[in-house]
Amino acid sequence: MPVIKHNPVKLYPQYRNYSHAIEIASGSRLLFISGLNGYLEDGKTMPETFEEQGDLIWKHLGTILESAGMTYQNIVSLRTYLASPEYDEPNVQLRMKYLGAHQPTLTVICAQLLLPNWKLELEAIAAE
Repeated sequence: MPVIKHNPVKLYPQYRNYSHAIEIASGSRLLFISGLNGYLEDGKTMPETFEEQGDLIWKHLGTILESAGMTYQNIVSLRTYLASPEYDEPNVQLRMKYLGAHQPTLTVICAQLLLPNWKLELEAIAAE
């Protein structure tokens, strides 16, 4: 899939592990992934810590990508909702753990999430 990154030198440098813009060629498959949270398989319980919830969310994301015949490297855009700014650095570390040097577009928003025990929610767009 032809992916063209747009990181103009006239623009401020990117924050860690993302691109300012990505262009997807026509004829590509696009996969839009709803916001994922850290529920365990029972759909009722979730781990307590940010890191445990984050790992679980990234594994959920990997499962969805695999079901579409894709990998983390197919992600072209991520939107992360954090329950608190204190989770920014652990969030970056999780993203780097699962994406390595891959740099999709990225938005991180701090917001009150639907339930008080949610620490983050992650949605994605992947392309092939």
